[in-house]
Amino acid sequence: MTTGVLNPSHYPARRAATVVQHYLNTRYGSPYRWIFLSKVHSGSAEDVAEMRKYQLELTMQETISNVSGQCSAELLFPGGEGQSAPQVQASCEGLLQSNTTAQEEAFYQQHRASNNMVSGTDIPDSYGHMEPNMKPFWHLGGVASSFIMLRESNESTLYNMAQVANFTQLETEKDQLRFNYHVLLHEMISQEIIHWKLLVTWSPEQGVKVLQSELQPKCHDCEAPPNTTN
Repeated sequence: MTTGVLNPSHYPARRAATVVQHYLNTRYGSPYRWIFLSKVHSGSAEDVAEMRKYQLELTMQETISNVSGQCSAELLFPGGEGQSAPQVQASCEGLLQSNTTAQEEAFYQQHRASNNMVSGTDIPDSYGHMEPNMKPFWHLGGVASSFIMLRESNESTLYNMAQVANFTQLETEKDQLRFNYHVLLHEMISQEIIHWKLLVTWSPEQGVKVLQSELQPKCHDCEAPPNTTN
């Protein structure tokens, strides 16, 4: 693995930066806030004990509002045997300046007491299309997927969410909206499509949580579905 100053456009820097993206989504994501990597400005890597340490300067973009922010991040990838999640610290300026409170509260109240449990399939569809009312559920699935992608990431992976295969709303419990999600993750180095089933909760106060996750059997005949980010 490369050490020293990294080329910002090459895979080692971008893979590490994408891990920061997933970390920020687990901290700040919602049905109306979904963060993506915009640009890697600079980076370095060094070996520290049995870990690999990355330091990065990045621009991240909140894809719904198109607000960008400058971020500094430090990552530690564990070495040795066994898989464990990378450790991430990040600070950003300006990224969270868009106010999503009114949208989130309206969405929450609409679905909290609804007798009609919402569901959806193939988001986006094979043509890359999704209905406007499905976009918050697409964003929520993407944020929830970041919990899995952060946990599963290492120096040889590069993940994004390709599709919400399906989701179903469950009864609200303890003031948390609850959903079963089946998501398709695209590991871009191996080109593998990986299926996960997730139990996801969300409220404006508590944020997104993934209470259960289950890796599904490999689908050898699956093709990568279209990917959209807004």
